[in-house]
Amino acid sequence: MKRKASRHRKDERDTMRPEYDFSAAVRGATAARYAQGTNIVVVDPEVLDVFPDGATVNEALRALAPVLRHRRTAQRSGGAPNEALQPTPQRARRG
Repeated sequence: MKRKASRHRKDERDTMRPEYDFSAAVRGATAARYAQGTNIVVVDPEVLDVFPDGATVNEALRALAPVLRHRRTAQRSGGAPNEALQPTPQRARRG
């Protein structure tokens, strides 16, 4: 048995006010600009005492960035990130 055509549900009704005129609008005109400036990071509550705002997070990331960049370039070249800190082979113990 077929259902009768139902009337529009509440969420399907046109709720646009008559004073809004989007006839000359351009779809997606600001999407690229919005995407460029949107980097949202959620900070864990356990580190909020150290990073209470975006400025402190950025400060820490700027200090850490050169180290990470150095490690990345060292890994690409096949070398150890910091050869001076690599473990040395153990000497045979005399027994």
